[in-house]
Amino acid sequence: MKDLALGIDIGTTSVKSVLISKDGDVLFETSRPHDLISSEPGFAEEDPNIWWNSVKSILKEISEKKLSNRIAAIGITGMVPTLVLIDEKLDAIRNSIQQNDARSTAEIAELKKFIKEDEYFFETANTLNQQVIFPKILWLKKHEPKNIDKTRWIMGSYDFISTKLTGNPHVEMNWALESGMWLVREKKWYDDILEVADIKKEILPPVFEPIEIVGETIPEIEKEIGFPAGVPVIAGSADHIASSLAVGLREEGDLLLKFGGAGDIMFVTDSLKMDRRLFLDYHDIPSKYILNGCMAASGSLVKWYMNIVQEKSYDELTKMAMESSIGSRGLLTLPYFLGEKTPIFNTKARGVIFGLGLHHNRGDIFRSILESVAFGFKHHIEVLREIGLEIKRVFISDGGAKNPLWRQITADVVGMDVKYILNNPGSSLGVAFLAGASVGIFKNWNEIDKFITESEIVISNQKSNSQYEKYYYIYRKLYEILEPLYEELYNIKEGKLDEV
Repeated sequence: MKDLALGIDIGTTSVKSVLISKDGDVLFETSRPHDLISSEPGFAEEDPNIWWNSVKSILKEISEKKLSNRIAAIGITGMVPTLVLIDEKLDAIRNSIQQNDARSTAEIAELKKFIKEDEYFFETANTLNQQVIFPKILWLKKHEPKNIDKTRWIMGSYDFISTKLTGNPHVEMNWALESGMWLVREKKWYDDILEVADIKKEILPPVFEPIEIVGETIPEIEKEIGFPAGVPVIAGSADHIASSLAVGLREEGDLLLKFGGAGDIMFVTDSLKMDRRLFLDYHDIPSKYILNGCMAASGSLVKWYMNIVQEKSYDELTKMAMESSIGSRGLLTLPYFLGEKTPIFNTKARGVIFGLGLHHNRGDIFRSILESVAFGFKHHIEVLREIGLEIKRVFISDGGAKNPLWRQITADVVGMDVKYILNNPGSSLGVAFLAGASVGIFKNWNEIDKFITESEIVISNQKSNSQYEKYYYIYRKLYEILEPLYEELYNIKEGKLDEV
């Protein structure tokens, strides 16, 4: 009986998988770790062969547990837009270039001479930034021409795995969109950009929507690891979109705040809405979109602080922060310790702890860091409201949301009740659900709620919200004042004294 769906997530630090049933049960979960590779400053790479070996190891384990014959469909999700170069044999030519790789600064500067940025944004919903794919292709042409010569296809992390499973090269539509080479409305490759970047359309695989079946597992896999041939594989999903589906984000007005190493903001719309301060993706649910943001530091900022003060107990710092007060006894933090992505897009911005006095303690500073991330979320909410969007439901998830103080601070800062989703597998669950939907295991998008078994409503305290509004005003004002000084500081650091 084919009654299960398998989801596999090609993540930054591991490959994770989850096997689910139509009744809302998770029958199997496992993961395999891997490492980010950074051989040069600004480089971010991974080894696609390690991903593939991990996937095969997971499939073999599922087969050994006598579950593989029950799998009706497979979905793969992963980091986006990772760049993987593929040869004629569908093998990876070199390490992947990750979405946060910053090697193509010079290529972006050169492209800006030829591309009208307003027109480009209107057509693609992208800005010319480090994430888009074609500047990285230009870098490879300049520095690794032999690898470009070997390239038959380019694709993303999850596309690579599903291509290896099926033997059918393809990309999922959000990889195409985030590549910066895709017309968002017409849903086809952008010939003008391909011409500017001198990219041949022949290396671009067919594009599929997330739920579409791209092929079936090939006999060679069955021979190698015992996992059956003939299992349908869907195009899959960008990881942040799959994780949004996994927590039940499906109606216009739904907002998700994710407390990971970075801070993600996801908002559902029924029609195309674009703003240069935000990213845009197609929802996994057809005909919907997700406006999204990414704050460069969230949980990573907490980890940094704990290392600085040599405190191993997260609970101890939280206890001290609870003894502080709203506004951390007159302390404000700007969370731009890794620069910032949305909504300010300023790589030169830096972290600030403002208002320090001899009366402050570790708990005050820790609370101020938690508040700064909540202020960053509120900034995104203001952007959404400025473009006429109404927020109807707020969800919070991921590791940082386990902290009850941080949950309450967030509810109070944004001025809305929030729904905390506990123990959710995230992206792997979302793409497993998609795979199940592709073959009829799930017939309604609302069925994702079967897997959301634990949640908590955090009530916003309106009195606290009123107090936070005053601190938030200073938070925003502080960045406005410091913005030109960030530029000067950067120039001094880089030795560009004549530009100060």
